[in-house]
Amino acid sequence: MGNEGQVFDLEQDEELRVEVECPKNEFITVELKTGTAEIFGTEMVVNTKYKYLSGSKFAIFTYHGCQIMIMGKMEVQPYTSKETPMIMYLNTHAALEQLRNEAEKENERGPICMVVGPTDVGKSTLCRLLLNYAVRMGRRPIHVDLDVGQGSISVPGTIGSVLVERPASIQDDGFSQNAPLVYHYGHKTPGHNTIMFNRLVSELAEVVRERMGTNRKAGVSGVVINTCGWVRGEGYNQIKHIAQAFEVDVIVVLDQERVYNDLVRDMPDFVKVIWQPKSGGVVERNQEQRMEGRDLRVKRYFYGHMGNLFPHSFDIKFSELKDRVYKIGAPSLPESCMPLGMKPEDNQTKFVLVPLTPRDLLNHILSVSFTTTPDDLILTNIAGLICVTDVNVEEQKLTVLSPQPKPLP
Repeated sequence: MGNEGQVFDLEQDEELRVEVECPKNEFITVELKTGTAEIFGTEMVVNTKYKYLSGSKFAIFTYHGCQIMIMGKMEVQPYTSKETPMIMYLNTHAALEQLRNEAEKENERGPICMVVGPTDVGKSTLCRLLLNYAVRMGRRPIHVDLDVGQGSISVPGTIGSVLVERPASIQDDGFSQNAPLVYHYGHKTPGHNTIMFNRLVSELAEVVRERMGTNRKAGVSGVVINTCGWVRGEGYNQIKHIAQAFEVDVIVVLDQERVYNDLVRDMPDFVKVIWQPKSGGVVERNQEQRMEGRDLRVKRYFYGHMGNLFPHSFDIKFSELKDRVYKIGAPSLPESCMPLGMKPEDNQTKFVLVPLTPRDLLNHILSVSFTTTPDDLILTNIAGLICVTDVNVEEQKLTVLSPQPKPLP
């Protein structure tokens, strides 16, 4: 397909679904020519060009009709559809807004909404939509991301929360990351270390609860929680733990009626459980695409969405890092081989010193903790992340990539 512009005329309550597949380092531009439209709840500005790189997938929705122009080479033809759950999602927002109004009148806490479902059903998109709509109503909700495989607030392998004060940027593909609260987990699935994951969830829930108590606007606006796609077995138990820790009162289940029925059975009566269909525009990802997505999240953390950030590279002497680099979780041992009084699950939260060798550190992402004592490592939020780009054993130094110049905190 050539570089000529394609024009799409959308009718009321219709969406244009776009999958960007173009040569590397190239992009397409999307422009709203007339009417009103939005991308995942963020309003588009007329005659403004939005750039999208290869691999991007998004939908442009209009409540009243619009004209869209797309410029650039595309291998997959965009298409329009009227079969969309957007009106249902809008009704969910309206119900949450009603709960916020009631909380405002009664001087109580606003709704805490959790979105659950298997992988590739649009959980992150629905969370973004609900948060954007809330902000457009003048609210200041808290976004909590527990999807360690995706890591929309920081990078994969972390969980965190952020106060949302303005709609997500279309261009930067996310919410403003001013003062996010991030915790280190270190794995791409919550099943890798369930004990640690549950402890982090409980700690984050407590901090969010305190934030809602001290910030009246955030307290009334409530919380929107994104979860991972593990909904069977221990994954379902984690969903129940999240609901209990955050004192969730609204659960939106996407796509899977089995999970919906299980939650209706297991949740207290005051928890409203809602089932909603996934959008027909949701694209399923294979293992390779998930890996590419995680790599892209890490790259954007250091270099920005369009390569507009410039990280710092500097050396750190081994002597400065002596007894300061840890990983959490030791190999499991049979109960018969463990010290008296120690349980097998204790190994999952045990601190292990990491040798300063290329095998253990090269091309690894390290969290930089605010704490000065190992005992507080798990439940202390992190200052940021660095990437080890070289380990020089002869000169006894590491070379790291960091968003901020040295020294590290």
